[in-house]
Amino acid sequence: MIIDFNSRDREDRFPETLRPRTAGDAFIALFCLWWALLGLFSTFPQIDLVVANLFFQQRDCLASARPDQICGFFPYSSDTHMQMLREIFFQLPYIIAAILVWMLLQCWQHHGATFNRLRARNLKIALGSLLLGPVLVVNLWLKAFSGRPRPRQTDLFGGTLDFVHAGSFAGKCVSNCSFISGEAAAAGWLFCLIFLIPQPLRSAAALPIAAVSLLIPALRVAFGRHYLSDAVLGWLSSLVIFAALLALSQTTHGRRISEN
Repeated sequence: MIIDFNSRDREDRFPETLRPRTAGDAFIALFCLWWALLGLFSTFPQIDLVVANLFFQQRDCLASARPDQICGFFPYSSDTHMQMLREIFFQLPYIIAAILVWMLLQCWQHHGATFNRLRARNLKIALGSLLLGPVLVVNLWLKAFSGRPRPRQTDLFGGTLDFVHAGSFAGKCVSNCSFISGEAAAAGWLFCLIFLIPQPLRSAAALPIAAVSLLIPALRVAFGRHYLSDAVLGWLSSLVIFAALLALSQTTHGRRISEN
């Protein structure tokens, strides 16, 4: 089920710019794009505020509120159907990861001529990028220590904490903070799997996977759980890490071939 990157079948090959031999270049381009976007959101923090305000509904404060206090909520976060959709999407990447683990275990049941080395390598890249990106870098590091309050936590959107721009670690959020979005990172990882699906299934699955991959971070922004920058940079972070592991794997594989 995993694509053979070296296949001679033209329908089962990457476009020229996405073929494995350019994975290193893809990583550099994505890495630079990530930092460029961080610089953009940091320089123009009003982008985050304008987008968040599109989903925020202001309402009258209680009599005990401060004179300058802003009160309100994000209506989509209270919608039952939206919440159900978000819960499904939240579980989806990890259900797929469990399936990939099962597939990898099945690969390891074979030996010698029946062992599909390429499939096993691609499965390890997919699972490794999930562990390294959404799990370790995003959830266990950035979200734990970035300190950036979520939109609904800031005083501009009904909360009590000060707004800080993307990339700033000066916020007062204590844990599970806004920068960057873990669910957006998991969604970006889902998008990466498109490139590991063989034809003709890839053509049929690419559009729905891409749609779900983009809808997941969009919901986080609409719910007031993340700023646009958190969602965009979280989503893109998985592509950066996936490309890095793919490039590393290709370099190692090519070196082994040359040695033999």
